[in-house]
Amino acid sequence: MTESDAVDVPGRSGLVDRHIAFLEALRGAGLPVSLAEDLDAVAALTALDWTDRAHVKEGYAATLVKRQSQRATFEALFDLYFPRLVGGGVAGLERAEAEAADPDASPVRDNAAALEAFRQELAEALEAGDEPGSQQRLQDLAAEMVGRFGAMPGRGPGLSSWSAYTAMQRVAPGDLVDRIVAALLGGGLTQEEAERGAGRRIGSFTARVEADARRRIAEEKGADHVANVALRPSIDRLDFTAARRSDLEQMRREIYPLARRLATRLTKEHHAKRRGPLDFRRTVRASMSTGGVPLATYHRPKRPHRTELVVLCDVSGSVANFAQFTLLLVFALRDQFQKVRAFTFIDHVHEVTHHFTPGADVVDVMADLAASTAHAALWGRTNYGRALAKFVEEHPDAVGPKTSLLILGDARSNYSDLNEQILQELAGTARHAWWLNPEHRRHWGTGDSAAATYGDIVPMVECRNLTQLGEFVHDLAR
Repeated sequence: MTESDAVDVPGRSGLVDRHIAFLEALRGAGLPVSLAEDLDAVAALTALDWTDRAHVKEGYAATLVKRQSQRATFEALFDLYFPRLVGGGVAGLERAEAEAADPDASPVRDNAAALEAFRQELAEALEAGDEPGSQQRLQDLAAEMVGRFGAMPGRGPGLSSWSAYTAMQRVAPGDLVDRIVAALLGGGLTQEEAERGAGRRIGSFTARVEADARRRIAEEKGADHVANVALRPSIDRLDFTAARRSDLEQMRREIYPLARRLATRLTKEHHAKRRGPLDFRRTVRASMSTGGVPLATYHRPKRPHRTELVVLCDVSGSVANFAQFTLLLVFALRDQFQKVRAFTFIDHVHEVTHHFTPGADVVDVMADLAASTAHAALWGRTNYGRALAKFVEEHPDAVGPKTSLLILGDARSNYSDLNEQILQELAGTARHAWWLNPEHRRHWGTGDSAAATYGDIVPMVECRNLTQLGEFVHDLAR
């Protein structure tokens, strides 16, 4: 049995405590784990061999993970609470024993020659890619890399003695991309496919290094500490403004599954509410034949109504990602609305409705929206007051009494004139008006934020992640 196959099993009471702590960490990271699922996990695990770590992990995943987007968070937490090895593992113990027995013959842990030898070994493993045994080899190299090049001895109390960042800076696996690309080109891939594959392999190895550093820190400070401060939340609860490029790619893949789930919910709710209000007179007349007892009720026909939606988006800086994902979700659900128009702005307004054609590729739409940002800026500084004035001037017919107005942005206007009266007129004309703000509520009204001023005119809703966005769009389209 290899060191990655086994689970470090504590005593019975310790095992129960570990199970409870693991489930609490999952809930804290945003995974909805109920008491029933807790009991399902216990029942499944009683039938599994605790010496087989892979089976234990799959048993937990089968009973606790509901969506694929939650899997990465689940695996990161599982690795903390049920680590695949302790310290440097068997290999680390053997190396330490060899060094202790013969210090002169033992390899130097960290110098130029040792670093170059390690990088050569890593490059060969990354080039091997999907060959049998290569994944286990990469896992072992990640642990060795943190142990040899990520150690930070002599740090003060409360500071971690392991750093994935330090190890990555020393080894610099990103510099090996050209070698990996050459190996993939030799395997018959195109240049674009090879570059994409090399990037994936480097990214995957980086994630292994980060995971091993977290594991070692958890041994020092406890898994609960690392789960609280070092782990990113699941992708549906990750803040738009804190997302990295890889996170944006994953969020993009989540948009249309989210739209399908919302569309299914809305369709069921619309069907459940087909009946209109009670027709009191007809019901009373029908009750005459039963002695005045209304055995059957009659309802007036329900008047069909679907919202006309106008979306006005701030696309400056970090809020641009939030605006793009909101637009994509709204347009993925455009069948739930009678009409949808979208406008982007920084200090000038530009209509982008034409980008969302039926069947358009999501990557192309995102690229077109990014290119449209240039048309939404004349002076390069966010100015909500000027943008609102230009919107009313150039699109006077956009908002009417049947329209729901949705404004997206952080309400930070560089201390410029806010033109509150224009927003008040728009809100008064529209059937409904909302403002989605991707900043945490505690930051509203700080610095140049006009959230308090605009929030007095239009209801302002905190919308920082896909979960909050999905819930809001669900309520909007009802």
